[in-house]
Amino acid sequence: MGEGQGQADPYLYIRSYKIGIFGWRKRCLYGLLLVLLLMVIINLALTLWIMKVLDFSVDGIGDLRVVKGGIVLEGDSWVLNQLVASHIRSSRHQPISFQSSKNFSINVRNAVGELESQLTLGAHGLHVMSNSFRVTDKTGVTLFEASPHQVIVGANTLQVTGNGGAVFDGSVATPLVLAEAGDELKLESATRSLQISAPLGVAIESRAGDISAACLTDLKLQSTGGSIRIDSPRVMLPSLPIASTTSQLNLNPVDTKAYQVCACTSGKLFVTPAEGSCVADGATCQ
Repeated sequence: MGEGQGQADPYLYIRSYKIGIFGWRKRCLYGLLLVLLLMVIINLALTLWIMKVLDFSVDGIGDLRVVKGGIVLEGDSWVLNQLVASHIRSSRHQPISFQSSKNFSINVRNAVGELESQLTLGAHGLHVMSNSFRVTDKTGVTLFEASPHQVIVGANTLQVTGNGGAVFDGSVATPLVLAEAGDELKLESATRSLQISAPLGVAIESRAGDISAACLTDLKLQSTGGSIRIDSPRVMLPSLPIASTTSQLNLNPVDTKAYQVCACTSGKLFVTPAEGSCVADGATCQ
């Protein structure tokens, strides 16, 4: 009995411990949670402010709306770098304009990124880099086409209004060269020859004025298979030399009103008084 009371109960010696965060650790944890909560609130407020400023919606951002097949932009837009697009068009019945502080360029590249064609509009003019340049009307008829091989003008009339006219370094093939009514037409080669040729014929016509041909040395009219015909009621040769012989010295040239036209063996023309004969001195036919 005594021995049974003297034995100790093992459960009486178990110690109890408190589980949790207390003291300064608890205060630090609450402070960290408070800072995180403030950051979440600030981020949420900034996100809502940015969405309000940029006008976010389910359709897009502000004037930029995402639609099927692309985007629709209403109003003005500023492109800070490059704009890559396959198709740009304005709204129906609305114009489209492109503005740039320096220049505006359109580039076309191939599959490997090499530049194929370029159009640059700047302060000094319009520059086009391409293998060919073509302008057509709304029906597809070519009005102007330029390539390294040829330049084609498909309009009914090519009009040059500058004071200097048109300067061509090579040959020009055209069925008609016409001056505007009231203006003169002048064909000139400053340092080389001027040749006009056609397989069927060449017609030079002035409907309201004169035709003048001037040269420094010889003016040659040659017909290989036909004749040279001068058809006019008045043919004037005022500068033909007047031949003088011994028998003609007694004639008064002032009283002479008519001359006869004579020709040397070389084809050179001269005139003598009508009363005399076609005899010239040696100097006339030289």
